[in-house]
Parts: sequence; structure tokens; C-alpha cells
Amino acid sequence: MNTVLLQAGGSDFTSFLPIIGMIAIFYFFFIRPQQRKQKETKKYLEEIKKGDMVVTVGGIHGKIVEVSDTTVLVDVDRGTKLLVEKASISLEASKRLSEKGDKKDKK
Repeated sequence: MNTVLLQAGGSDFTSFLPIIGMIAIFYFFFIRPQQRKQKETKKYLEEIKKGDMVVTVGGIHGKIVEVSDTTVLVDVDRGTKLLVEKASISLEASKRLSEKGDKKDKK
């Protein structure tokens, strides 16, 4: 009878192992990368300076003319300037744009 009780007591913990494993998988594959991406985006937006080429989330390409706390003034065409929120600047698209510019400069 004692062996039956010992076996039943151990199975409670082992039944939670798959759930614990799923939580760990969600953390390492979904939550942690998203936090890392948010930190990278925040750092990028804090380091934006005058003269940087950027792309907004809406797909507008331009050169930064002026930077304030939450907004930037973007020159999109000779003299045409748009005031946009820093949050609307796309990190991925802006990086691709700057990489293309670097490749053209090297040629």
C-alpha cells in the first residue's frame, strides 16, 4: 500500500513538468527576443541624430533635419519637411536603407 502512495505522490510533480517546459519555451522563443528587440529599438530612437537617413513605418524615406524629445523633422524632398513621431520610425527599414547607402559609398 505504501508503494502505491509513493508512486501517486511523485506523479503530481511529473505531471507539471510539461507545463513548466512549455513556459520555458515560450519565454526563450517569444518573450525574451521581443524584449531584446524593444531595447534595440529604444536605443536606436534615442541615438537618432541630424543627417541620418530614415524610413517611417508608413514607408516615407527621408533625412532627419531636426530632433526633439518625441518628434523628428524629416526632409522628404527638396524643402518638403514632415514632422513625425520618433515611434513611427522603422528600425529594420532604416537599417536596410543605411546599409544600402554604405554599399554605394564603398563602390
